[in-house]
Amino acid sequence: EDGDYTADVKLEGGSGKATVTSPAEFTVKDGKVTASVEWSSPYYDYMLIGDDKYEPVNKDGNSVFEIPVDGFDYPMEVTADTVAMIEYTLQFDSASIKEAEK
Repeated sequence: EDGDYTADVKLEGGSGKATVTSPAEFTVKDGKVTASVEWSSPYYDYMLIGDDKYEPVNKDGNSVFEIPVDGFDYPMEVTADTVAMIEYTLQFDSASIKEAEK
């Protein structure tokens, strides 16, 4: 259903130093899910999902990206660029989905 939600997200891969804010906020519109992923560092320049490149949506603070989510409950492969290209997986937990507080 269209609306704003939150869901727990688990990050794996990389050096183990980076984290993402959980729960993550996401929006459902016309059957498409877009998550707002905030990293624990301001130094992420872009993210790659397949061949698609995503730039940060903020200028200050930790890097935040608006990325498509093609499903829940499986490790979604992403690459994030900081001083190096680092491969991660993000897993969004469908059991934790809640409507976002307004």
